[in-house]
Amino acid sequence: MSATPKFAHVVFRTSQAAQMRDWYCAVLDAHVVYEDDNLTFVTFDEEHHRIALINSPAPLERKSPTTAAMHHVAYTFDHLDDLLARYESLQAKGIAPSVCIAHGVTTSMYYQDPDGNFVEMQIDTFAEPEAATAYMNGPEYAADSVGPAFEPQAMLEARRAGADAGQLTDRAWALGAGLPDPMPILVGAP
Repeated sequence: MSATPKFAHVVFRTSQAAQMRDWYCAVLDAHVVYEDDNLTFVTFDEEHHRIALINSPAPLERKSPTTAAMHHVAYTFDHLDDLLARYESLQAKGIAPSVCIAHGVTTSMYYQDPDGNFVEMQIDTFAEPEAATAYMNGPEYAADSVGPAFEPQAMLEARRAGADAGQLTDRAWALGAGLPDPMPILVGAP
């Protein structure tokens, strides 16, 4: 079933259009469709643009943790191997996730663009939306709706060593690492 309306694009106002353009092209494996002194349109699929940048000639203040604003845009991969492949290709380009979280309903890696906006790269843990909703209404999610942090390099190495994708996307695997609470990083708290 097709959603109406469907998501088309997201627009960012920035005073560092070139850095933002290059970052989004790298992170989304995208390309520029159109660019002039005022606008840049970027896409990664059949849509004419998924990311638009409005270039401000005057310097703009970077978003701060106390700014009311959109927090992140999320992109879903079909399989854990696809998410880990993107992680690895971005690492090679010097782009590392700010925080990785086993939400339970998704396994997510959050990256920050040059202006401080988050981009979530994720996979769904459940094949059917109804199962995800049931999980979110269950006791594990009620006890911790954010979930534990995980180390993406450790996940990649475990997967290469033969660990099952289902095992690696279970919160129990992430909890075993004993990493600090990811919430302060996600919300930008000191």
